[in-house]
Amino acid sequence: MSIALFYTLYSTVRDARFRGFAKTARNQNHYFIGTCLPATSMDMTGMAKKDTSGSDEQLTIPQAIERAYAHWNAGQAQQAEILARRVLDVSPAQIECFHLLALIAHAYQKPDLAIEYMRKACQPEYAPGVYFANYAEICRQQGLLAEAETAARTAVKRQPDYVGGWNNLGIILQEEAQLDEAISCLEKVVKLEPENPEARNNLANTMLLSGRYGDAQSQYETALQLHPNYAEAHSNLGHLQTKQGLYAEASEHLRLAIEINPQLIDAYTNFVELELAQNNNAAAMRRLESLLHFAPEHPSALIAYARLLRRRGDLEAALKSVRRAIEIAPHIAAAHNVLGEILHDQDQIDDALASYSKAATLPGREQEQAQLNVALLRMHRGEKQTAIAVLRDILARNPRCLPAWNGLADIKPFAKDDADYKALLTVKTEYENGDFSLSVDNEMILHFLLGKVYLDAGDSDAAFAHLAHGNAMKRKTFEFDAEKTRGWLRSIKQTLSRDWLAKQAGAGNASRVPVFVVGMPRSGTTLTEQILGAHPDIYAAGELRKLQQVVDNLGPYPTLAQNITPETLQTMADDYLSVISSDGVPHSRHVDKMPANFLYAGLIHAMFPNAKIIHCRRDPVDTCLSCYSKLFSAEQLFTYDLKELGIFHLGYQELMAHWRDVLPAESFIEIDYEDTVNDLESQARRLIDFVGLPWNDACLDFHKAPRSVRTASVNQVREPVYKTAMGRSKAHAKHLTPLTDILATGK
Repeated sequence: MSIALFYTLYSTVRDARFRGFAKTARNQNHYFIGTCLPATSMDMTGMAKKDTSGSDEQLTIPQAIERAYAHWNAGQAQQAEILARRVLDVSPAQIECFHLLALIAHAYQKPDLAIEYMRKACQPEYAPGVYFANYAEICRQQGLLAEAETAARTAVKRQPDYVGGWNNLGIILQEEAQLDEAISCLEKVVKLEPENPEARNNLANTMLLSGRYGDAQSQYETALQLHPNYAEAHSNLGHLQTKQGLYAEASEHLRLAIEINPQLIDAYTNFVELELAQNNNAAAMRRLESLLHFAPEHPSALIAYARLLRRRGDLEAALKSVRRAIEIAPHIAAAHNVLGEILHDQDQIDDALASYSKAATLPGREQEQAQLNVALLRMHRGEKQTAIAVLRDILARNPRCLPAWNGLADIKPFAKDDADYKALLTVKTEYENGDFSLSVDNEMILHFLLGKVYLDAGDSDAAFAHLAHGNAMKRKTFEFDAEKTRGWLRSIKQTLSRDWLAKQAGAGNASRVPVFVVGMPRSGTTLTEQILGAHPDIYAAGELRKLQQVVDNLGPYPTLAQNITPETLQTMADDYLSVISSDGVPHSRHVDKMPANFLYAGLIHAMFPNAKIIHCRRDPVDTCLSCYSKLFSAEQLFTYDLKELGIFHLGYQELMAHWRDVLPAESFIEIDYEDTVNDLESQARRLIDFVGLPWNDACLDFHKAPRSVRTASVNQVREPVYKTAMGRSKAHAKHLTPLTDILATGK
């Protein structure tokens, strides 16, 4: 999340409102400071260190302090620093000079030195509140939130009517996730300065974080009435509207924010979020490239870039970006969370856990996300009880954390007499009563979650009411034409024909290492991969995006296949094989379980004539119901409408019938989920025999394998095979007629 705040920033705001030095001079002894004396300052500003004014003017200490601050307010840091140091040479107890030197150090990006000076400035009992407010803000920017909070509380205790103090305390409390008290502080700021748009903006940001979307919107709009060209408020309102699913309105406010301030970093990262919410990945990347053009080293830009690269599957580039962000700003917890997610994707489990632990120890609002990431990792590793304990810890502190509820529902079934069932329905009731607001993403999670829970409890009507709502919400976020997609699937069949395959004979790479498990989502692909991956000579790599990237690099598919050459096929194969070498795991077979690779089965055979392709099949209605009841993290655009699901499944069936007809039996087999469940050993032996390896009994204990599983079926394949998912759709037949009618008629 990216919200632009207004702080009492002394590196840029230097008016009298933030000074407070004239009335705080404690030492009125009339020492004289001769400005003609050359003085050398510390190597802090990087500017010339000699005062060569040639003046022989003499000043008292109060006059010198006044003059030093006047230089600072005029942007003359060198002169201010020299004069402040001369005062300290004569009178080392002048806290006004320590305060000024701290501001200068902060402005010249010397935070440790700035904090050292601020501590000296704030040491005496007579130090004013404004000093503590400055001290608090400098600490906050370095992630020292506990020290910042202490200083900010002292600031408002010493100067109860000091707006900057309450403002900074509110923002610090916001970053510590103490949202109720943060709102109280910021409401004081608004009361003291009702015409201050920045105060309205800060209050709105905190209300947004606490789920009070309506109140936040009102404050943003008031801020913009007071200051129509307030770029930060436009950006923040756009961010809120993205959360509400008001994409056109969000786009307009974000456009205005960038038009007003072309270098407002938050506006760009918020625009990236908006584009991703609408599945506009290319547009999101363009926004990020624009941001990186003028802020290539800004931590927020680097973190956003790493997230998008991870989404695209470019993990090495994502790793490089987020590690650079951590080098620049090691105290930003979000960077450590993203690093952990990338390392988790690479199966570097210990390093991922270390990154999540680091994120959880840093101040700010990322602790909950770090815990969610740990729970997901434990879930992927099959450590269910540990994952449940982490999720329950989150829910004990935040009973409205829907991602935690969603994780719990993935691990365990819910029943009507279950305490978890009752607790979740309490959250549902509170939301429906307007006790709190949800982003459009979290509202979708709630509906899919309730759909799953009601299915567990046997309440089909309630389940499908929520599933219909959640799916409709998701479907509004992107454009998809089911009939056009079916036509595209047919064009693959026509282009990669039997004759086309015959022309490619002898091309490609002869490697026997690649194995591709393909099929519809939720059709048993993860189960098949787990059986294979339990064999000691097989590496199960999960759902790789590499093949799609190789294809996309050549142009539109399947058109690119029309004039493909043997040299191109060899290059494509070599490019794909690079992902195997990068795994650094020598195995006889390497399994790529990206279900959507069914689109490329003919092309795979041309690239790797000795590769094995395993097509996983499952009852069409059971498959589609399982898809419809899942909010996927990846793009499965055809799964959010029952009619569109049916149309896509028909196109998929037609294409797989084509591959079945044209691909040689030694390269392509089909395995049925129902057969695997009914007779695991015979189907497991069939799989191992097909990939050309000797049998190993470990394949029957696939659910005990320690490797990570990062798919929607993770919890199912962590158990021995069970039959309860077979025929599951029959109990809900009346709700599935839009799907079953299409599947029955074939159109």
